[in-house]
Amino acid sequence: MTYKIASRAASLSPSATLAIDAKAKQMKAEGHDVVGFGAGEPDFDTPQHIKDAAAKALAEGFTKYTPSSGIPELRQAIANKFKRDNGLTYDPSQIIVSNGGKHSCYNVVLATCQAGDEVVIPAPYWLSYPEMVKLASATPVIVPTSDATEFKMTPAQLNAALTPRTRLVILNSPSNPTGTVYTPDELRTLADLCVERGVLIMSDEIYEHLVYDGAVHRSIASFSPEHYSHTIIVHGFAKAWSMTGWRLGFLAAPKPIAQAIDAIQSHSTSNPCSFAQKGGVAAMNGPQDHLPVWLAEYSKRRAFAWEKLKAMPGISCVKSRGAFYLFPNIRGTGLSSGEFCTRLLEREKVAAVPGIAFGADDYIRLSYATSMANIEKGLERLKQFVQSLRQN
Repeated sequence: MTYKIASRAASLSPSATLAIDAKAKQMKAEGHDVVGFGAGEPDFDTPQHIKDAAAKALAEGFTKYTPSSGIPELRQAIANKFKRDNGLTYDPSQIIVSNGGKHSCYNVVLATCQAGDEVVIPAPYWLSYPEMVKLASATPVIVPTSDATEFKMTPAQLNAALTPRTRLVILNSPSNPTGTVYTPDELRTLADLCVERGVLIMSDEIYEHLVYDGAVHRSIASFSPEHYSHTIIVHGFAKAWSMTGWRLGFLAAPKPIAQAIDAIQSHSTSNPCSFAQKGGVAAMNGPQDHLPVWLAEYSKRRAFAWEKLKAMPGISCVKSRGAFYLFPNIRGTGLSSGEFCTRLLEREKVAAVPGIAFGADDYIRLSYATSMANIEKGLERLKQFVQSLRQN
C-alpha cells in the first residue's frame, strides 16, 4: 500500500540535536567512550524539594486530569514569578502551563500564524522555530547574523525583514545555540519596531536565569504597556531547575491569545502531567539557592572551554554571555558543519551539533552542561581532530 504523508509533515527536518544525542548514546551502549557536547540539558539533578513535592503528589493520588492550562496553584505561582522577577503583572488566566517549553512555542505559533503570514527569525536560531512556523502553514523569514555582531540581529536587518505579511518576530535571549544576550537597550530598539508595525513578539526566555559577566536579562514585555500587549513570553522549567524530562513549560500572553492557546491545548494534549505540576509549584515557590551554585560552575566551564577553543587552529569563538553553549566558528577548517561533526564523532568519539541545523553552516554548537572532566577530555580530542585536519 502507498501511504500519502501530509506535506506539513513531509517537509519537516528531523531534530539534529536529538539525532546526534541518539547516535552518541548508541555508541556508548556499544562500549565506545563518547564525550557528548550535544544535548542542551543540565547535568545537575532536579533540586530535591521539587522531587519531593512530585513524590508527595503521587503518594497522595494526585494522578488525575487537571484543567487543560494547568492547576490554579501553579498558574498563580508563575504569575507571582513574573511579578517578582520581571516586574510584570499577569492574571493567572493569562498563564498557560504546557508539556514543555517547546510545546509553549508551538502553541504560540499555532495560535497566531496561518497561511500567508510571515515569521521573522534571526539565525542562528533554535532549530525547531522554522519547523513550527511551517507546521502552522506560515513562512519563516530568516535573518542571518554572524559572530562579527555577536550573533545579534540589528534594527536595520529587522526593519528590512518586516513586511505587511509579518505576523510574528521570534527573539530568544539568552540564546540557544549561541549564548548571546541582547542588552536591554538593544531589545527595546527591536521591540519598538515591532510595536510600530503592529507585529507580535514571541520572546523565548527559558534561559533567563543563566547569564554571566554582568549580562542582564530584561523581558521585552516590561518596557511599556504597548510592549506588554505585543509580547508573548515562553518559558519553562527545564533549564534553570533541571527538569527536562518533566515536560513542563509555561507562557504568559495577552488574554485573547491565552484563551486561543487554551482552546488549542484542550483539543491537542489536554493538561500537563498532574504530579509534575506540583513539582512546578515547588520550583516557583521554593528556595532558589541552587542557582548561584550552578551558575558558578557553568561560568567556570565556559571560561575554560572558551580559552581552549580560541587556541585551536582553524577555530574562533565568541565568548557567550548566557545559556550553556559556545558556538565556535569552524570555517577555517574547510569543512561543512555536518561533515565536521560526523568525522569528529567517528574519529574522536566527540558529539557536537552541526551549525547547519541552526541555520549557520560555518559553526558547531558545544554544550558545556556537562562535567569539567568531560569538557577537558572532549576538548583535547577536538584539538587533536582539528590538528589532524591541518596535517592532511
